[in-house]
Amino acid sequence: MFVDEITVEVYGGRGGNGIAVYRREKYVEYGGPWGGSGGHGGSVIFVGDEGKTTLIDLRFQRHIKAKMGINGRTKGQHGANAEHTYIRVPLGTIIYTEDKSLKIGEITEHNQELVVARGGKGGRGNMAFATHKNPAPDYAENGDPGVHRKILVELKVLADVGLIGYPSVGKSTLISVVSNARPKIAEYPFTTLHPNLGMVQVGDESFVLADLPGLIENAHLGLGLGIQFLKHIERCRVFLHVLDLTREDPYEDYIKINHELEMYNEELLLRPQIVVANKIDMPGNEDKLKVLQDKITVPLIVISAHQMTDIDKLLKKTLEELKKAPKVIDHTPEYVKNYTFEGDEPAFIITRTDDGFELTGEKLRLVFERTDFTKDEAVKRFARQLRSMGVDEALRKEGAKHHDTIRIFDYEFEFIE
Repeated sequence: MFVDEITVEVYGGRGGNGIAVYRREKYVEYGGPWGGSGGHGGSVIFVGDEGKTTLIDLRFQRHIKAKMGINGRTKGQHGANAEHTYIRVPLGTIIYTEDKSLKIGEITEHNQELVVARGGKGGRGNMAFATHKNPAPDYAENGDPGVHRKILVELKVLADVGLIGYPSVGKSTLISVVSNARPKIAEYPFTTLHPNLGMVQVGDESFVLADLPGLIENAHLGLGLGIQFLKHIERCRVFLHVLDLTREDPYEDYIKINHELEMYNEELLLRPQIVVANKIDMPGNEDKLKVLQDKITVPLIVISAHQMTDIDKLLKKTLEELKKAPKVIDHTPEYVKNYTFEGDEPAFIITRTDDGFELTGEKLRLVFERTDFTKDEAVKRFARQLRSMGVDEALRKEGAKHHDTIRIFDYEFEFIE
């Protein structure tokens, strides 16, 4: 089964917790803190695999979770970092946020790696907090949560040259005789149900050829199979527009297919295009060929894919056009930051409620998640962190008074002047 678009949920692993313990040994005076830090959580990483051609594997992995980091231990032992979770995907895979508003990245090379959900940092043990002013801290940090997001994974076939045209014009036959691809070939329309890729060798040079399911009129509106696969031709630098000389009006077919390309993305008409008039071996097509030669201004090659007539001529012309064709530019906006929190968002947001105030915000959540509220010293440190972030002053400006209730995620605190 060919799958070229799927939504999955990815979870970066949580970092391991630090530990607050002390060194207590005979003959070791003032042993001090001895708690190690937690290991970092694993990340979910997509890896390019040139042997894959579909996203079918992700259909059975809708929830991808990386492993958690190991907690810190006594004797100053740091927890181990968790192993990353690697998911192999085809070349040409693009990863977006769920609503497709931002692009996380794309994979175009074999073994190329892309982090789609970063693991959380490990929490620090009390050894890391020891200073000359506080030589024996009685608190440690919890590990940071990993990134959790829903992503849209889309595959756009990565090919240099694309075969376009109506169904049953001979595209599958052509790719089968010029490359190692072996698509299904039959006499009925829409035999090709998914793109086929083949490597074409021309002397010492080569290029990747894609056989795309046939387009029909109004494919851009969803008719036929075209709308599902029009996106695959966006990466092709050269088009081989195959026309069937046995059809009633090949020139009209040429006009309609180009119209579909224009309606989908008008930039596609700027790509180099070679018209391939196929089935010249069938008698009675001279008048139709003459019309094509008179009206079409782009290069025209007449072949018989079945009898392999003038195939070499077509391949040489294709390679010639490919060398002159510019690289395809992707205008999708880039997603730049990939961390738990970074950017222009405020550190905290204050909301007035019926019984007090509520504090939210990603940076505040991170500080909250790192705090071990079972330790009094950790709670005092949390209060100092809020004060340094400007929370106390901001609450006063909002009208907070002595003994007002301040809700911060799962906990409620009392505002003390």
